[in-house]
Amino acid sequence: MAARRAVITGIGVSTPLGLDAATYWAGLIEGRSGVRPLTLFDASQYPVTFGGELPGFEPRKALSGKEERKALKMMARPITIGVACASAAFADAGLAKGKLDPDRFGVEFGSSLIPTDLDDLTAAALASSSGVPGDVDYAKWGKEGIPAIQPLWMLKYLPNMVACHTSILHDARGPNNSITETDVAGLLAMGEAFRILQRDCADFFLCGASDSKLNILSLARHCLFADLSKRNAEPAKACRPFDRGRDGWVVSEGAGVFGLEELEHAKKRGARIDAELVGFGSAFDRDFSGDGILRAAKAALKQAGIEPSDLDHVNAHGQSTLDGDAWEARGIAKIVGRDVPVFAPKSYLGCMSSAGAPAEVAASILAFRHGTLPATLNYETPDPACPIQVSREPRPITKRYFLKLSMTELGQVGAAVFQRWEGN
Repeated sequence: MAARRAVITGIGVSTPLGLDAATYWAGLIEGRSGVRPLTLFDASQYPVTFGGELPGFEPRKALSGKEERKALKMMARPITIGVACASAAFADAGLAKGKLDPDRFGVEFGSSLIPTDLDDLTAAALASSSGVPGDVDYAKWGKEGIPAIQPLWMLKYLPNMVACHTSILHDARGPNNSITETDVAGLLAMGEAFRILQRDCADFFLCGASDSKLNILSLARHCLFADLSKRNAEPAKACRPFDRGRDGWVVSEGAGVFGLEELEHAKKRGARIDAELVGFGSAFDRDFSGDGILRAAKAALKQAGIEPSDLDHVNAHGQSTLDGDAWEARGIAKIVGRDVPVFAPKSYLGCMSSAGAPAEVAASILAFRHGTLPATLNYETPDPACPIQVSREPRPITKRYFLKLSMTELGQVGAAVFQRWEGN
């Protein structure tokens, strides 16, 4: 039996550059940053006052169906963004509810910590206060605090709820999972869906991730503990992967969701095919030497049946941190040296955490569709610690494969190889 192949037949993407693929691509090819001063809440008293905010995202417009509206009150912002994006990918794949075998329709999503909205807990916290700052009167908590919390409060913030809502709305009863491994989660979700399709346990997946770090509590936590850029005066220049002047990463939000489908199933229904996922690998880079990045990439390249020289470009994690970029560059150099261009989409978007990898994959697939690889923004001064060829100007697509890398600050690595679809 011939090996089952997995192709991308639908794209849903929401980024700081736009809420659909067309506006996303326009921002990339124009070299326009999506990082700007925050408007979702007053961040003026924070050390960081900017981020990658979705332009004009309104949950009630994004989820306007009757069933979706009923579920909205049970969705925190990251969940809303993801469910809306999944619906967009489903529609882009040319599908409607009831057109797929529900038992072979799967959902795989990446996610991370979803912080609570202050309004959901403020009344309970005030009612439970003993009068001493930071101290809780537990008798008050039991009598007045708990009743002040919405009974289904927790369901707004569980990281598996994007997959749950998506499955219910689209009647997807097949394999279903949520991977909560921060920045690498979205790519791992795609890799798991890929392997399930190959095993003939499903025909179609909605897979990807959504996230938002633009929450008043989340920003406070990241300002205290994360390596964030402090370029408040020039936010559009804050995210500068592999540049010698980088000073930290940028909080952001968004989603990337794909219709990932078995090739013969896609052909049978006459679907448009955008690309093929041909190889996947994962590893752990314990000592941050780059060897784990190399192992993950070698596994993906081997499964794809290609050599590093066959790659048009590497779509990098490129988070814009001093140590993280140097670590990734060491790994990329071990894979392709300086011979293959490196594209870092976060330079436009900031760090969307678990949603970053799928949205960044979409950038390269759109580049294949349009024949041009966008430049990496804000790459002005090469860093000797990053011995790679960063793509500084737009360039024509010349080869049919790209490698996507994603990783966490603790060393988990994902790698995937995609092929431009040429009808074979």
